[in-house]
Amino acid sequence: MVNGASSLARKYSISELVIGLTIVAFGTSAPELVVSSLAAINHHPEIALGNVIGSNNFNLFVILGILGVISPLAVQKTTISIEIPISLAAALILLLLANNFFIGESLVINRLDASILLVCFIAFIRYIWKTIKKEDVKFPFNSNEAIQKPIRSMVLILLGLAGLILGGKWVVNSSVDLARYFNISEKVIGLTIVAMGTSLPELFTSIIAIRKNSADIAIGNVIGSNIFNIFLILGVGGIIRPMEYSIAFNTDLILLIVGSILLLLAMFTGKKRKLDRWEAIILLGIYIVYMVYVGIRN
Repeated sequence: MVNGASSLARKYSISELVIGLTIVAFGTSAPELVVSSLAAINHHPEIALGNVIGSNNFNLFVILGILGVISPLAVQKTTISIEIPISLAAALILLLLANNFFIGESLVINRLDASILLVCFIAFIRYIWKTIKKEDVKFPFNSNEAIQKPIRSMVLILLGLAGLILGGKWVVNSSVDLARYFNISEKVIGLTIVAMGTSLPELFTSIIAIRKNSADIAIGNVIGSNIFNIFLILGVGGIIRPMEYSIAFNTDLILLIVGSILLLLAMFTGKKRKLDRWEAIILLGIYIVYMVYVGIRN
């Protein structure tokens, strides 16, 4: 899907800014979108919510942890001053909306809440379009590949979407079956197995970026995906069907908030504007402890 969309965009002279910050970010978040949407449609809100919250925690603690251990991550000033704070704000907004701090039904992400999330997503997209210049964008992935014919590109996009929908259906159905067979809550399945599985594109994309000496793309992909996951995916899921929110998710969201704050602090400790190896190891350690806690909580 990503290859087809990228080729189609280049064919019609769409800037690499749009390709990198929309197609790649959406592409790595597409599995979460499909899985959470199907889970919402089929009345499995705990899988939908667990998938997004769990994926964001996996992205922040595990993917950045692994990348930081491989090589210390240098981070751009704009990522520190704008994008990481936006991802932190996204988690805070979700926590407030889900716990009825603003308006709406208690412990339900209703259509009004979902609309607020989508408005925030639109504002984020406007920020991308208005504040980043074309020459500042790096897009190392498949940039030297020949442009394909439009029909071939469209076929690739449709096949990719079909594969996502089919795979998403299998993920949701299999997750429900696992939860019932092993007497595990759908919430735990969503936070662990489903979240890890749908986060693999972010992991692979970020590793490719590191190999191409594009640390800013790697961390930007993770942070950008976390913003997409909350604002877009839960926004779409809540519009499709209001989702009941379990108060147990508050712990997982608070962990995400704390992790985002720790990531910001890491930019000012050790080597400035870098995620050092020892800081990355701390992130991985926190996630291991968190997984033990999730198992005990279940």
